[in-house]
Amino acid sequence: MEKPYLQVALDLLDLPRAVAIAEEALQGGADWIEVGTPLIKSEGMAAVRAMRERFPGHEIVADMKVADTGALEVEMAAKSGASIVCILADADDAVIAEAVRAARKYGVRLMADLINVADPVARSRELEAMGVDYINAHVGIDQQMIGKSSLDLLARLAGAVQIPIAVAGGLDAATASAAVQSGAAIVIVGGNIIRSADVAGSAERIRSAIDRPESRPPQAESPDAAVRRLLEAVSAPNISDAMHRKGAMTNLVSICGRVKMVGRAVTVRTIAGDWAKPVEAIDVAGEGDVLVVSSDGVTNVAPWGELATLSCRNRGIAGVVIDGAVRDVDDIRAMAFPLFARTAVPNAGEPKGLGEINTEIACCGQEVRPGDWIVGDESGVVVVPRERAYEIARRAVEVKKTEERIREEIRRGRSLAEVMELLKWEKR
Repeated sequence: MEKPYLQVALDLLDLPRAVAIAEEALQGGADWIEVGTPLIKSEGMAAVRAMRERFPGHEIVADMKVADTGALEVEMAAKSGASIVCILADADDAVIAEAVRAARKYGVRLMADLINVADPVARSRELEAMGVDYINAHVGIDQQMIGKSSLDLLARLAGAVQIPIAVAGGLDAATASAAVQSGAAIVIVGGNIIRSADVAGSAERIRSAIDRPESRPPQAESPDAAVRRLLEAVSAPNISDAMHRKGAMTNLVSICGRVKMVGRAVTVRTIAGDWAKPVEAIDVAGEGDVLVVSSDGVTNVAPWGELATLSCRNRGIAGVVIDGAVRDVDDIRAMAFPLFARTAVPNAGEPKGLGEINTEIACCGQEVRPGDWIVGDESGVVVVPRERAYEIARRAVEVKKTEERIREEIRRGRSLAEVMELLKWEKR
């Protein structure tokens, strides 16, 4: 193959949106149009026919993920206008053989998707010997969310087969460039094109990256740094959506309005305005941490005020959550410090020393453990379980991307109900 091809994966549900996005992607330099599996499941072969009719000069890839009835499904896609049909690499050899026979009969090519294959190198060699035309080094969306990389899979395949290798799974301009450096002949990009407000511009940036790949040493990033970077890029509502409407604290307000906090929880349990343990926890917390204080929801006396807030700011603490009241609100607002509480009250408590630091607590309706991630903004505060922090942060980024595209379509004059096709997708 003379140059790497850019394949745009239309992993959407609605055909009119998919056609519009495909057109914009082609304007930006995409070569091949993939009718993604969600679109095929939603719209059937009508989606393949529509793409062939609308874009007659381009390769149309039908991501059928064939696992059985190889001949039937390849024939169906071929007669609908696909030029390349995707099958599952881990399908039985009999299915692969039938798919190859049908592909030869109807003049189409086969791409085998390595998703979940236990030994991708050995299986790729077997598929090449059976007549498959392309191998797809694909790491699925749910696998990406927990840190698996298509580039790692691609590296394992280097030199293993002679047929062209495609790569798919969360690619952007930088990773697409790296994929070409590693030998990818086809770069498949979905979300970072189709969910963009500027589809053509995003496709153009990726097109440029794969046409002029640069060798860049990988930047080392600790797991905590990666989680923080991702969470800082999204909103509390994005995270709630990524967690299926879980994790949100209740009855809290942002004392300083439009502020943002992200950090690991240092938990405090105190009683009825006793401010000793909350203040002692400032010395326990590290830079970038968030203090989460359970005060049993007591709102007639405050375990927190301006002097404690100043101490937090001086130590680089990212924010504070109080399941209770705060005072000195005017001084705290002048600091623009991320502080979330139930209410404000002038009464101060007393430092009796009751309670505990860094133990599991309940705060504003959520369980919080030391080390859980806390994100707060004007919409509220969410708790992200520490063991799923990277996954949830990645999913929240995908939520944000989806919203960016929907927002752009609304700007162009469509209503939210039209974009989401609510009547079509109401639960029956």
